[in-house]
Amino acid sequence: MSEKHPLTNMLANKMQRRTFLKWSGAIGLPVIAGGIGTKMLVERNKEAKAVSTKDNEKIISTCSVNNCGGRCVIKAHVKDGVVVRVSTDSQESGDLSTPPLRACVRGRNYRRMLYHPDRLKYPMKRVGKRGEGKFKRISWDEATRTIASEVKRIGDKYGPESRYDNYASGQCWGLHGGSASVRKLLSLTGGFLNYRNDYSSGAGNVATPFTYGTNNSGSSFDSLLHSKYIILWGQNPSEMIFSTPYREYLMQAKKNGARIIVIDPRYTDTAIVFADEWIPILPTTDNAMMDAMGYVIITENLQDQAFLDKYCLGFDGEHMPDGVAKVESLKSYLLGENDGTPKTPEWAEKICQIPANKIREIAREYAKTKPAALIQGWGPQRHAYGEQIMRGGAQLACLTGNVGKLGGWAAGTGYWNRSNIVFPFSYDNPVKASIPCFLWTKAVEMGTEMTAADGLEGTERLNTNIKLIFNMAGNMLINQHADINKTRKLLEDESKVEFIVVSDIFMTPSAKFADILLPGTTFFERYDIGIPWCFGDYVVFGEKTIEPLYECRDEYDVFAEVADKLGVKEKYTEGRTILDLVKESVERTRKELDATFPTFEDFRQKGVHHFKYDGPLVGFKEQIDDFENNRFETPSGKIELFSKTLWDMNQHDEIPAIAKYIPSWEGPEDPLKAQYPLQLISWHYKRRCHSTYDNQEWLEEAAKQEMWLNPKDADKRGIKNGDRVQVFNERGSLLIDVKVTPRITPGVAGIPQGAWYTPDTNGQDQRGSVNVLTSQRPTPLAKATPQLTNLVEVKKA
Repeated sequence: MSEKHPLTNMLANKMQRRTFLKWSGAIGLPVIAGGIGTKMLVERNKEAKAVSTKDNEKIISTCSVNNCGGRCVIKAHVKDGVVVRVSTDSQESGDLSTPPLRACVRGRNYRRMLYHPDRLKYPMKRVGKRGEGKFKRISWDEATRTIASEVKRIGDKYGPESRYDNYASGQCWGLHGGSASVRKLLSLTGGFLNYRNDYSSGAGNVATPFTYGTNNSGSSFDSLLHSKYIILWGQNPSEMIFSTPYREYLMQAKKNGARIIVIDPRYTDTAIVFADEWIPILPTTDNAMMDAMGYVIITENLQDQAFLDKYCLGFDGEHMPDGVAKVESLKSYLLGENDGTPKTPEWAEKICQIPANKIREIAREYAKTKPAALIQGWGPQRHAYGEQIMRGGAQLACLTGNVGKLGGWAAGTGYWNRSNIVFPFSYDNPVKASIPCFLWTKAVEMGTEMTAADGLEGTERLNTNIKLIFNMAGNMLINQHADINKTRKLLEDESKVEFIVVSDIFMTPSAKFADILLPGTTFFERYDIGIPWCFGDYVVFGEKTIEPLYECRDEYDVFAEVADKLGVKEKYTEGRTILDLVKESVERTRKELDATFPTFEDFRQKGVHHFKYDGPLVGFKEQIDDFENNRFETPSGKIELFSKTLWDMNQHDEIPAIAKYIPSWEGPEDPLKAQYPLQLISWHYKRRCHSTYDNQEWLEEAAKQEMWLNPKDADKRGIKNGDRVQVFNERGSLLIDVKVTPRITPGVAGIPQGAWYTPDTNGQDQRGSVNVLTSQRPTPLAKATPQLTNLVEVKKA
């Protein structure tokens, strides 16, 4: 195909752009259940069917697999081998047993991504300095030959621990992907250094099991139809699409009469649509409010004492582990018996700036209204002490006896997954050593010095630092990792990481640091199965709608060629194509997991399979209903409000045995606040999925990249709405336009995460890339990202 695609002029059509902006004016809002927006989109789908019949278009259903929480139906209207437009699931709202899987504005924009003039078109090798973005076109043979040579050279010279596949999320929720392909190749040639955990819920993933023994503490969303009271604590499904059907269930719960409270530093789109009340809170202070709610519940005798006595360890002095003093109990802490400070609402008000009477009101409502669901988003746990926040939410659920109850919610990380499919593309890595994913830059710089204190597992010491990095369909190499300036200097030094391979569809900030740059495919150009996060009872067939454009290739095929040059192709592919993998997954799922799963041809024809169950899934219902035969997966077999395991670590200041408020570095009580007085947060923006879509002009126009600032903070600095401002701290600075709005808490600045890092000659970012300001200091227990814990100052540019 020529480099100038024939659709270039058509895609720039102004009428199409106006239409797009018209229905995307509220961008995250039209796709929720109910309202004018949904009706308009359904009508557009009806029109699409009529047009497709008239024009003999072929409508092919497929699915995006990037890292948004949903997994929607995307229908490609294909004519003469070209996707001429996109529609989505036309099912009306109403039947929540098979909820509609409608695409948000991002999914509806994907045709423009497919045919964007900036698509990477052929393999390239770097000819300038790393990060400059200077490349030369090469053949696929040269690209795969170079990769094979470097994989062998670096493995032979430094050992397999020197080879690393970096965390990425651009295509992470499909059946196969670039990372899986790389990992199988490396496993067949000696192995690679593993990583654990993730950037999304890293602190929660480690902390929640200390309370419940597992991260599967959530319930299915249809359980919310039985809730009377719902707290969304730092959760914003209207913008970040936590799960495609989730908002349908929230809307129905609201119609059923549930009172919904949103606790968040921002008045989010979720608060606008769903909340009966918004509680603005200062970042990093969530546990202060949680502690005060616990105090009110206990002192007013609102706790479910029978539940606590039977199922929980550590609530009071009568239920403590052996060898631990009674005064170390949760109750003693909340009452101030062990430190002289009762955790009253007045105490909390000084920290989180929520009025004491409002804290009392929320605590009483939550404790008295049964069943009640406290659902935690993952943004708050991306703070310096995020582990405390996730265990603190679980603590409140236990105090009120809302665990294992239909319509309740156990809080914590909140995974649930009763549906699954078989992943046939497996590998066995000979290397057992692993690091926390957030500490990969430390493993580059000083991997041989890392110990268990740094989260190193599987070995006492690494034999080498990371010397080779694969970065497949992700922007974590630069853009999405913390402290961009520090990371940039590290990667620019070619004596540290000697070889970097990047596969992507655009020249992202991370792609500019590649030594070999590969043009990947979009989901339109490959077969796959779309899998929701751990929050959905359905899967979507990913049909290949067109042949790959230009010289783009799927990573599975690319690394089959590399494997061939390394002499392991037969072991790598086992004689299977990508379509064979999809077929095998379906067949094995029917045989091994679910006999009711459709055949491959039926699944392909239907496009979506909804798993069927008798009623909602309720987290920990089995334990609560039959405790003697179904204990919790903790050392004690009970819910551990007090963790003896954490106690024995003897790091009580930062890793306490009970969840509690800990004043945060770069928080409201840090002396550094005198120099940098604003707390900086970021969030998943409705126009992007992390950094995916940031170069899409229509989405940018519909939802501008801008910093939110409260009028009180703007007035102090002489800043007006729309001004260009500089945001800075000791790690870096950026320029961005400001949105002055009361929708953000005073003392807080907010920048949507994911904007592409675009530095000037002095290194100052020009596009509002928040990670030039964030810290690489990890959370104490999980060694997870703290990228929402930052202090900054703002001034007019």
